Amino acid sequence: MQYYINNLKKELEDLANLKRERALIGMSAEFQQVFLLLPALFHYHTPQLPGYIEGHIPSGIAYYQLSDDANELLKNQYNFIPPTDQTPTEKTLPAAISALYSMGSTCSLGQSVQSDLDIWICIENNLTDQQKDNLQQKCRLIEKWAESLQVKLTLFVVDADRFIKQHHECLMGENCGSAQHILLLEEFYRSANLLAGKLLLWFAVPYNYTINNVTYPTYEQCVRAMVDLNLIERNDWIDFGPLTSLSAQEYFGASLWQLYKSIDSPFKAVLKTLLLEAYSWIYPENKPIAYQMKEFIQKGKKHQGMNLDSYYMLLDRISNYLIEINDYERLELIRNCFYLKVNEKLSVSMQSPSWRRKILSDLVKDWGWNEHQIAKLDACQTWKIEQVREMHEILLHTMMTGYRNLLNFGRRNNLDSLISPQDLAILTRKLYAAFEVLPGKITTLKLNISDNLQEDALTFIHVAEDRINRAGWYVYNQKPMLQSIIGHQYLEYSKYLVKLVSWCYFNGLIADTTQFYYRDGKNRNNAKINKLIADLKNYFPIDVPAATEEQLYGPCEIRHLAIILNLEDDPTANIELDDEVTNSVLNYGKDELSLVGTIDLLYRNSWNEIRILHFSGTLSVLEAIKALLNRMHKDADLPNSIDIFCYSEHLSYEIKQQIKKLMDECVDLRLTTTQNNSTQVKPLRVGGSSWYLFFERLGVSSHQFENAIDFYGAVSNNKIQGRPLNILDQTNELPKEIDSFAYRGIIQFFFEDTDLGFDLYILNEHNQVEIYRNCNGSKENMVKDINDFYVLSDDRFTFTTGSAVNFNLPQFYQITYNDSGDREIIPLN
Repeated sequence: MQYYINNLKKELEDLANLKRERALIGMSAEFQQVFLLLPALFHYHTPQLPGYIEGHIPSGIAYYQLSDDANELLKNQYNFIPPTDQTPTEKTLPAAISALYSMGSTCSLGQSVQSDLDIWICIENNLTDQQKDNLQQKCRLIEKWAESLQVKLTLFVVDADRFIKQHHECLMGENCGSAQHILLLEEFYRSANLLAGKLLLWFAVPYNYTINNVTYPTYEQCVRAMVDLNLIERNDWIDFGPLTSLSAQEYFGASLWQLYKSIDSPFKAVLKTLLLEAYSWIYPENKPIAYQMKEFIQKGKKHQGMNLDSYYMLLDRISNYLIEINDYERLELIRNCFYLKVNEKLSVSMQSPSWRRKILSDLVKDWGWNEHQIAKLDACQTWKIEQVREMHEILLHTMMTGYRNLLNFGRRNNLDSLISPQDLAILTRKLYAAFEVLPGKITTLKLNISDNLQEDALTFIHVAEDRINRAGWYVYNQKPMLQSIIGHQYLEYSKYLVKLVSWCYFNGLIADTTQFYYRDGKNRNNAKINKLIADLKNYFPIDVPAATEEQLYGPCEIRHLAIILNLEDDPTANIELDDEVTNSVLNYGKDELSLVGTIDLLYRNSWNEIRILHFSGTLSVLEAIKALLNRMHKDADLPNSIDIFCYSEHLSYEIKQQIKKLMDECVDLRLTTTQNNSTQVKPLRVGGSSWYLFFERLGVSSHQFENAIDFYGAVSNNKIQGRPLNILDQTNELPKEIDSFAYRGIIQFFFEDTDLGFDLYILNEHNQVEIYRNCNGSKENMVKDINDFYVLSDDRFTFTTGSAVNFNLPQFYQITYNDSGDREIIPLN
């Protein structure tokens, strides 16, 4: 048995050396520098090296041996010569860091020049909280140093007992919080590669827990037996614990997390989602890839799976599963995803092929791919919108199919999701913002695959109501010549011009050199559309910071708003101008005309969605005001910016100024009318009729009255039609603090504890309210039941050609009281 342990150590060390060597091949000099120096930066703490900060910073890696390459870099780049002699005190100081491990695609076939570098700084719970904070600060400085070398490095300080004691951190950055636990450990064991420090004990524990013909019932008992028999010295190894059974409870959270990741890394996320599906296929058998790797290592078969390459074995497991269920459509997709992830362009000849290229060439030959298929994928960075959208639809359909299969698995196994309500809210809202297909939402196709979607020419063509094709606007990436348009597929359709132009802009089709053409059956030039595009470029940046977890958990708020007037219908083009320019532009001249024919509200919200609302006709301004203000909850911050763009032939300045003044007044009333639950009223004369806007607690409504008697009678009797607040329990009062969280389109539950149990206030998607008094039972069970209902209800998932799926799950809050006795609302955890 001792021979087995010694041989196993050699197997693990040889495998680590091989993978470290492979990680450096074909990578940039900057990547190689970061990769080689990382262990030294954590072993030595000195002002000469990156990451240095004052104070007692944990340093030193157990059993660290400085490589010749790293030693040369330290001397040449930083003039640092590592100390060769130590004082007796220093020799006895235990290393603060047990090991450094890379994980993910690093050191594998899936590593490419674009790959991130994810490193676990492994500690064993021997540091104080302050020391851990100091080590985290050092990590952030080293990440910035790597960034200065154009290397994307993420460092995670991980306690070895994180999985043994089942610690869950909040969902931040790369951390998946409560969404997955054992599956994260499985991925670590599957893909981890030692950079410096202790070997992983898990690989030394026999896969069948049998030592000297004695089989032990648990992992820990087997480890104790190995220690008692002097087979191992426990301090020589780092122990993250066993891979316990992969429970049905974790599959939902993990698959949701992969969907979340697919927004930024779709090809990798598709592979991981299908791996989860493959695991669920053999459930309750518990044999993930990590177990397979462990068995190969312990049996001396490290040559298996292309030398236990984690990405190769992942592809193999998924492929076998898809072949078994006869799903050759998704099999072809995952091969495409794998090829793009590896990023070796086989259509470009090379004199000395890398190890990755050799393996990929063999795979492609086995798949039966032809030169055309390979060349198309190799040219992905030059793809235009048609190819990107085709891949986007295939990827999304595949993700949704896999997700639905996992949900069906959850139903069969009585899924009881362990994911916390807060993490679920953050995950689902980001998915909702990225994937939900809605009539007024701009779908952005961001696969991070093509370098340039810009077009040389775009032609916008309008089709009237009486034609064969559906009425609206079509855009072509052609000049408006008959021979080029006929028979050519349009890029996109929208009923309204602003949405179509915005789709082109936010998807990167528009360059400074793009030529625009505008045809709507009338003899018009391109000045209007050119001006709109120039205004969009000046006002809306395309790339903005990702929404933070705090923003995703909070109510959605409008951040940047453009109010676009008279782009399609301009009443000023055919009017007789009045000398009295002081006239209201909504009630102009002797005929009392509204000079706003169309109004489009184009905005980016705090979840980074791009939305458009279109209104036309005499009452377009009135309807636009209501729609806009009902998307602002009472305590929302003012939008960062509001701008008005007017495309009228005449009186453009006057229209713009008056509408701006009106909008500013209405936004101010909506966001400041909170006292005494009062309803404030604003009169408005539009197109010869008198209208009144009612600013109420949960929304804004409008009503037309022929005379003052009708108006005051309606107000006094509280019989205003169209009132957005519908309290079913009219005898009870809704806590006013809820107003700041009310948001249309989301179901919200508010719990308030009472002496007899708790009160429950429910706001549905339309801000209609139900109140339940003195409820009994467990709030936690109620939240779980509600979540399960919405998660597992078939009618919430609509797999149409547009791949629409509703991720906007209910949100839960607790009403508490502060020291002053005032109500406060906090997320329910």
